[in-house]
Amino acid sequence: MSVDVFLFLMLAVSVLTGLFTEAIKKVLDSVGMKCNANLMSGAVATVLAVCVDAGYIIMTDALLNSKMAVMLIALVLLSWLCAMVGYDKVMQAVTQMKLNKSK
Repeated sequence: MSVDVFLFLMLAVSVLTGLFTEAIKKVLDSVGMKCNANLMSGAVATVLAVCVDAGYIIMTDALLNSKMAVMLIALVLLSWLCAMVGYDKVMQAVTQMKLNKSK
């Protein structure tokens, strides 16, 4: 996987994460459930990154070797961070995780 393809996949995951997260939030709001938006967007980004990478591997008949594994891990982590959009969101998510652990 080249860097160009990696960046395109990250762009696709970032765009889809926003759409899926908003859809899930609307469904949960209509049901009346509360959700942690930051953690949910991170989880959605992770699932989408794995699915997009799996689709790339299947479509190109690529082998899952160590380089592809590193690219998948980087795609998951960077997609999670892109979903949080900035330092404030990341710090808010860390604070929320600490509060959830203390409950």
